[in-house]
Amino acid sequence: MPLTVNTTQNPGVSFTIRTAYFSLQVISARRAFRVSPPLTTGPPEFERVYRAQVNCSEYFPLFLATLWVAGIFFHEGAAALCGLVYLFARLRYFQGYARSPQQRLAPLYTSASALWLLVALAALGLLVHFLPAALRASLLGPFRTLLPRV
Repeated sequence: MPLTVNTTQNPGVSFTIRTAYFSLQVISARRAFRVSPPLTTGPPEFERVYRAQVNCSEYFPLFLATLWVAGIFFHEGAAALCGLVYLFARLRYFQGYARSPQQRLAPLYTSASALWLLVALAALGLLVHFLPAALRASLLGPFRTLLPRV
């Protein structure tokens, strides 16, 4: 039986691999700049790598939730594409931030745009899915008392 993976899961798997890569980069920076855990301060080069990893981790719950909701209620392909754009931009963000704080800005704006697009797709998908039933219930509710029961 061949292994099949839902397209909305691919960015999730990619995110997990990318998060592991970021963590390994922090470990490498700790060794290179001799910053022992639990310290989170040190040379600016170390702090940039550490902050980039933490910043990317902070957005994980929002990214994953909107990716799944957009994939389920809007369209798997559109959600996966936005997810891959987000992941690529976050990789560039991490690499840019590790070099210089200014080099993180363009990828940050790209990843934020992709995340906002995922939020919009998720919201639109939820509206399209749940609004018709809610409208029927609210519009027909007052008339049910007037209509004879059959």
